[in-house]
Amino acid sequence: MLTRPRQYLLIYESLKTQLTAGVYPKGSLLPSENELAGQFQTTRTTVRQALTELVRDGYIERQHGRGSIVRSERQTLGLLSFQGFSEVVAGDHAVRTTFLKPITLQDWPSAFVFPLTDTERVLDCLALERIRYADEHPVMLEYTFVPNVGLDDMLTNDLLDGSLFRTLHQRYQLAIIDMQQRLYAVGATARQAAVFGCALHTPLLYMERRYLTSRPGLHVYSQLYCHTDKYAISNGL
Repeated sequence: MLTRPRQYLLIYESLKTQLTAGVYPKGSLLPSENELAGQFQTTRTTVRQALTELVRDGYIERQHGRGSIVRSERQTLGLLSFQGFSEVVAGDHAVRTTFLKPITLQDWPSAFVFPLTDTERVLDCLALERIRYADEHPVMLEYTFVPNVGLDDMLTNDLLDGSLFRTLHQRYQLAIIDMQQRLYAVGATARQAAVFGCALHTPLLYMERRYLTSRPGLHVYSQLYCHTDKYAISNGL
């Protein structure tokens, strides 16, 4: 019987590989805990740990009296949509946001990812730094910059339902109407690895976004780092 530490992770990786390869079709049952314990020469407790990880990551679901059923598809996050994180993700996942620091009023960053318009260049901006969670997994590190067109009270008032876009629309009549974005693959820095709980240089999806608003010449800008090993990524709900 195998007794190596974290044996359940080896079982998890083996089953995940088989699931993604289609060895077990959607809707089918995995072998029972007893069968898997015999197959991997380990205990039912260790097998159960591996199955719990597969449930958490969306590959299977457990049904009392039936066993472990292969899900129809991996869970997705609509991170490519121009709608806000809360609007897109909250329908299917428990979402939470943590501010790394309070909203600040500052000059635009000196080396910025997009050219500013003449209107924006003479304004300062509000900067937001947030970590976004889906089902308690940190999935996005977000840096957002908003031109300060009379938005000073955002420094002291909470966002409406935690949503920046909803706040801009309902309080300031500044609606998001479209988006331009660029996508890159980057390796996690030490700080990003600490945020996501991943190894240094783990591949991340990096997005640079310019949101078009209902006021000509004014945009909202974001730099997003996404760690989505537990989810597929889609462009909508």
